[in-house]
Amino acid sequence: MNKADIKGKWALVTGASRGIGRQVSLGLADYGCNVILHSRDSAHTATLAEELTAKGVQVKQVAAELSDETQVDAMLASLLSDGPAIDIVYNNAAIMTAYRDKWPVVPSDDFRVSFEVNVIALVKICHTLIPGMVERGWGRIINVTSGIADQPELIAYAISKAAVDKYVKDIAGRLKDKGVLVNLLDPGWLRTDLGGPTGELFRAQDWANKQI
Repeated sequence: MNKADIKGKWALVTGASRGIGRQVSLGLADYGCNVILHSRDSAHTATLAEELTAKGVQVKQVAAELSDETQVDAMLASLLSDGPAIDIVYNNAAIMTAYRDKWPVVPSDDFRVSFEVNVIALVKICHTLIPGMVERGWGRIINVTSGIADQPELIAYAISKAAVDKYVKDIAGRLKDKGVLVNLLDPGWLRTDLGGPTGELFRAQDWANKQI
């Protein structure tokens, strides 16, 4: 896909304030794609919004704590009522619970918050925006996953990502003939504020148009 294919379209990037979300947002803007930046607090994406605007694209900011279903619903209602039509979604935001050294004892809240943020909010976003994509005959959804394995110390996070994988695999086939492609993206362990200095180098252009 070349730059012209997404130029002028609108993309929603969750968890856009830092790390992968920030880099994807920059990469999309380089392709002429307008971007809606999500974070817990719009102040967190204010500087990024200025950077993207300087690239000549339109930018909007939205805020919601994804573990709070009420905030997620309010954000989505606002997006539907105020526009613009969203063509691309990067469900990047996620939470990794604490590393449990004594892993057979994992607090129930680890699973609860992992699924609220990593699965339930993601599915709500998809289910809210897919109908519009189907109606327009074009849409791209990229759900960020993880290849994490053999780490029961992070079992709550790992299971939530497995649920995302299953969700995508089950719905993708129903939508591909409608012009809406749903994909999983496993970027690996990257050199971001989460991955630290030992992660692989992250290049925005490598991932902004990945799987679109």
